[in-house]
Amino acid sequence: MNAREWTTLFKDYLTGIRHYSPHTATAYESDVADFAAFCEREDLGFFNQASERTAKFYMSELNAKYPPQTVIRKVSAIRAYFYFLLDQEEIQTHPFLSVKLPKRPRVTPEFLYDDEVEKMFAAIDIDTPRGMRDYTVLFLLYTSGLRVSELVGLTLKDIDLNARIMKVRGKGQKDRIVPISDEFKTQYESYLLISRPAYVKKKRHTKVFVNQKGDPITPAGVRYLLKEIMRVSASFLNVTPHMLRHTFASHMIKKGADLRSVQELLGHANLSSTQIYTHIAKDDMLEKYQAAHPRGKKNDV
Repeated sequence: MNAREWTTLFKDYLTGIRHYSPHTATAYESDVADFAAFCEREDLGFFNQASERTAKFYMSELNAKYPPQTVIRKVSAIRAYFYFLLDQEEIQTHPFLSVKLPKRPRVTPEFLYDDEVEKMFAAIDIDTPRGMRDYTVLFLLYTSGLRVSELVGLTLKDIDLNARIMKVRGKGQKDRIVPISDEFKTQYESYLLISRPAYVKKKRHTKVFVNQKGDPITPAGVRYLLKEIMRVSASFLNVTPHMLRHTFASHMIKKGADLRSVQELLGHANLSSTQIYTHIAKDDMLEKYQAAHPRGKKNDV
């Protein structure tokens, strides 16, 4: 087989065996194609001819063109590709193992303060089917930290009100159990009784959240409803589902939740992904100290 055929097999492997999302698999395929184009342009070896020298040349180009986060992502995709070829015994050595990746910059996630969240809830008219749907979506995103893909993927059988839990299908098709509060139980029951039937009508599917046509809501639909909530609240904030996920985690940490518990709730594979929220809590605590304590500000006399 040639390089293009192996790349197609690699993409099928990512979706079929590793359970990567189609979006991620396509991005990996694109990153491998970019590397192949570079090798062709520079007349360097690709596929089973690629060497450490080829990898170092490509790293120089990536570092000159992209920020560290993008370089790390692209090299991760290419490394996965060559690991795949090694497993298939198509190559004998991995050309990208010895290259040094740039340091990942610390990025502080954006999150909302309590009063900003309350303004969002206050802007929703829960006396309408749409408002009740929007309120339930916002409530679940804020109180559970779900990814938007996880929220739109929920089915009716995934939420067990009696046990106060829901089963969430996360990244890599990994399931986790997330608790639900009594307050959400009450809100969700109202949504199921009034809002969802008003839209679904005779349509037959089991997805929990629906659009105004009664079809399963999409990630783009969730982003749009958040945008509309912010428009009604006259806020200039650009609130995304992932910002609400960050808000959930940072508020949990600030109120004393331990890192391991938050890691499990978020579905993070590594604790290091969760630790960033401790920085948010510390920064917020320092800011409050400096604002409130008589000796907290440097310009106090």
